[in-house]
Amino acid sequence: MPDSPRTVEQADAVVVGARCAGSAAAATLARAGHRVVALDSARFPSDTLSTHLLWPAGVAELSRLGALDAVTELGAPPLTHALAAGAGLTITTPFPEVDGIDYTLCVRRTGLDHALVRTARGAGAEVREQCRVTELVWDGDRCTGVRYRDAEGGTAEIRAALVVGADGRRSTVAQLAGADTPYESEPSGRDCYFAYWRDDSPDRRSTAAQWRQGPDLGTAFPCDDGLLLCLVQPPALSGALRPGEAERRYAAAIDRIPALRARLRGCEQATRVRSATGIVSYFRRSSGPGWALPGDAGHFKDPVTAQGIRDALHYGRRLAESVSPVLHDPAALDRALTAWDRQRVLECREIYHWTNRLARGTAMSPLEVELYRAATADPDLAAITTGIFSRTRRPAELYSPARMARLTAGALWHHRGDPRPVLRDIAHEIATTAGELHTSCTALRGTPFAVPPSTTA
Repeated sequence: MPDSPRTVEQADAVVVGARCAGSAAAATLARAGHRVVALDSARFPSDTLSTHLLWPAGVAELSRLGALDAVTELGAPPLTHALAAGAGLTITTPFPEVDGIDYTLCVRRTGLDHALVRTARGAGAEVREQCRVTELVWDGDRCTGVRYRDAEGGTAEIRAALVVGADGRRSTVAQLAGADTPYESEPSGRDCYFAYWRDDSPDRRSTAAQWRQGPDLGTAFPCDDGLLLCLVQPPALSGALRPGEAERRYAAAIDRIPALRARLRGCEQATRVRSATGIVSYFRRSSGPGWALPGDAGHFKDPVTAQGIRDALHYGRRLAESVSPVLHDPAALDRALTAWDRQRVLECREIYHWTNRLARGTAMSPLEVELYRAATADPDLAAITTGIFSRTRRPAELYSPARMARLTAGALWHHRGDPRPVLRDIAHEIATTAGELHTSCTALRGTPFAVPPSTTA
């Protein structure tokens, strides 16, 4: 038998998880005049596993939320240029402008999340730390609140019109709502390892760089406190990591990428290696009567394109804006939640497919090499590529029929001695595109899914 709550209180909304998506939702709802309680198991400032790069669209979300000044004070340098290199080719471009912001930031999560929590509190939300949700409260099929253990170990209950599950990939709310099994998923072909380094290259602290060497991918992103985030994504290996293996795989991947090794020359590793393996991108059903799942709780993409923070901020804010006018009209609230869920699927499915392509864990294909070659001579093409990461351009613009024809012709010319690799690549791209189209028209068509049975508490 679950413990009886020692207190039962009423709020307009309860937010489970107070990091990116949770703080964005809580701050937006609170500014609209609603009583919001956000619960988080952590005590802030608190770190979490993340690659934490914010493209201009993500920085713009911080500005919309009113958190940009607090984040800027953390001291991360504005990254004004992107460098992408592979197959002996290097592309350097400025970042596209989003709401007047034309730079990228790499901010460690300890400082970023604390700034977001302070922003939510400043907007009027009550954020309670070291509180762990244990149950959802139900009235029939409608979620009407949560029960949780507070910092003292006592059990309390909050009744609310809306429960926002912003508690990450291992979401308790998703599990308790019966929505933790994805309806669409794609395992990554890459593992992820990263560490921070003391940066000894002041002349390169305005560039976010990525290199591809064979099947390996490595990045160097200058961040706050004079540090550099160095991340590598080698091909995925099966099985759990043995002690010390993350460090060995990290060092070996750096050694296989000479340009990244050169970037780190003179730098000193400042932290241990952190790892993420067994990565799976997914969509979960993200709304139901009285509940919603913004952030990674409902949708996750491989870190290779660094979209998570932007999407958490964006869809946390959009969720709050959608439900705020109808929070206490159950029928209208459910319609708003379904529409929000559907819209996120429709807006994210293309970048989801794009991310899965980059997460294959294979060497650059002939068509990818040809794309890099063309982009070195065509600033507009390079700008499209950079814009895809910042969500100002669409992958479809890059792979239009006319452009694909030119890339194919170029690749065949450069492989005229043996065109078979190009022909295999073309066949693979056709099959991949057909598979993506089928997935978009079926699992990712954006329609609501059947509501699973819930348990009435």
